[in-house]
Amino acid sequence: MTKLLPIFAMEKILKNSGAKRVSLDAKKALKQEIESFAENISKRAVELSKHSKRRTVLAPDIKLASK
Repeated sequence: MTKLLPIFAMEKILKNSGAKRVSLDAKKALKQEIESFAENISKRAVELSKHSKRRTVLAPDIKLASK
């Protein structure tokens, strides 16, 4: 499991969404889904920047990639 996002942050997100208690499995599942989602957007954003003949990924690349 990667250390990109801390487990505690997942608990905070879930509790801010109204959860009273959160299991470790739920935190791990949310972490995995968020990291997978972010990785897919990142890969698409890199493709968009390369298509524009840039080496720098810009905010508009991220926004477009997330659509």
